[in-house]
Amino acid sequence: MRRARIWSQLKRLAAGPWPSSSSYQRSQSPPFSRFSGPQGNGLNSSFIRFWSTIPAISESYVGGLDGGSYGNIQRTEWDPQEEEGARYVPVKAYFLSTSIDLKSMQNENACYVIPPSSRLSNYVALRYSEYPSGIKVNENDDNCRYVLVFQYGSVVLFNIADHEAEHYLDIVMKHASGLLPEMRKDDYAVVEKPQLRTWMQGGADYVSLKSLDMDGIRIIGSVLGQSIALEHYIGQVDDMVEEFTDINRGMEKTGTFTMKRKKLFQLVGKANSNLADVIIKLGLFDR
Repeated sequence: MRRARIWSQLKRLAAGPWPSSSSYQRSQSPPFSRFSGPQGNGLNSSFIRFWSTIPAISESYVGGLDGGSYGNIQRTEWDPQEEEGARYVPVKAYFLSTSIDLKSMQNENACYVIPPSSRLSNYVALRYSEYPSGIKVNENDDNCRYVLVFQYGSVVLFNIADHEAEHYLDIVMKHASGLLPEMRKDDYAVVEKPQLRTWMQGGADYVSLKSLDMDGIRIIGSVLGQSIALEHYIGQVDDMVEEFTDINRGMEKTGTFTMKRKKLFQLVGKANSNLADVIIKLGLFDR
């Protein structure tokens, strides 16, 4: 369900022409704002309408960094030998914490930072052309690695293989706070096809483009970063709904409210915190 949601968001972006680099830089709204949800009269009404439209989440990623079905699914759906000049770019999205200090991230990695396209950017984009020791590089391909780090806790890696990912995630984790006990991960891919007749085509877990430039990396990274972060908050909401359901059933049977005052306040505080994170940090309803 998540992949279908990502693909539908990318298709909505395709409704208009992909902006050039110059026009994209003039824009003051983040890339994801083009398909943000409608704004309601209040935070609660917007929040309820939003959660009611999202399908149930899949299982969270637990454990190591290596993707399980990633290689099998993506490589079987698209064969790089099928089209001359086509290039496969692996994309990995992680949600690892509730906050990342972008200022310290920029200061410590200044030589790798790509200038932002907007003053209002909530992310840092990094380009790496040097690699950790022990990593083999194919010099016939475009070997630049791209890392998009979002303030709300998501990290999206472009052109980075499974065995390389841990090195780049360690760089980000130095500036992260509120690390999650279970990191979420999703694998995606971009296939560059210079001979593609349409603006883009999509599959279950990849998108085909004529060319992947920095604008495309920013847009795809924003979609994937928000999508995987939302999975975390959907899980939080599911847990709270289940807890409130148990409370209501207990009151229905006994006619009394037995939950301790402290526990109730903690539950309400958690709900309010998640609401603020989704609307403010993720900028879900920004235009």
